[in-house]
Amino acid sequence: MAAPGLLLLLALPAGAWPRLGPPHRPCVHCCHPAWPPAAPGSYTPEGEGEKWVQLPHVRPTIDISILKAGEKGETGVRGRSGRSGKEGPPGSPGLRGHKGQKGQVGLPGTPCQRAYAAFSVGRREGLHSTDAFQAVPFDTELVNLDGAFDLASGRFLCIVPGVYFLSLTVHTWNYKETYLHIMCNQQATAVLYAQPSERSVMQTQSLLLPLAAGDTAWVRMFKRDQDNAIYGEHGDLYITFSGHLVKPAAEL
Repeated sequence: MAAPGLLLLLALPAGAWPRLGPPHRPCVHCCHPAWPPAAPGSYTPEGEGEKWVQLPHVRPTIDISILKAGEKGETGVRGRSGRSGKEGPPGSPGLRGHKGQKGQVGLPGTPCQRAYAAFSVGRREGLHSTDAFQAVPFDTELVNLDGAFDLASGRFLCIVPGVYFLSLTVHTWNYKETYLHIMCNQQATAVLYAQPSERSVMQTQSLLLPLAAGDTAWVRMFKRDQDNAIYGEHGDLYITFSGHLVKPAAEL
């Protein structure tokens, strides 16, 4: 079966060998074509009898109207508001701002109305207890603001409520007991006491005491088994009772 085919190839003319197979085309790089590109139809066949059929030159066209954006549509209906999210963590403190300008001076305020209350009284004549309880009257007025202290009754009437400092000073009598109380209304708040002695001495008692409006402060002497007395004379002032407002109740 192979012999007839071999004889057919040998019988062909010698000039027919170049025309066997597809016509030769120029080599074109796919990725990087040769530059400058060959002009269409510039290829020349190798043989005169060979004819090249030229391919048509295709120019792609793009329809611009297809790429053009459409007209803007109308605004849609606004949807419902979503739920509020959880509160985030506090942010870091911001930078300190610039110092502002100094403001204008304001109008002067009203003068501060400060309350005052004070008294200081004394007794020059000595006193012996005659009743179980008796108030110590005074005969000398040193300070008596607004007339709040009554010398005859020996009582200070509180008009300005607040904290008061009270002080009592007496001179004891030889061989006699000295027993007194600083009173607030009918309550004893502090005691001044000295036992009988052959030598008389000065005794002092003081305290801070809150007083309300209408309260009274006074000194009480009372009679016991022993003779109770305080010494005094007209030349010198041995017995004193003083008090003043430290701070009004409105400022407490």
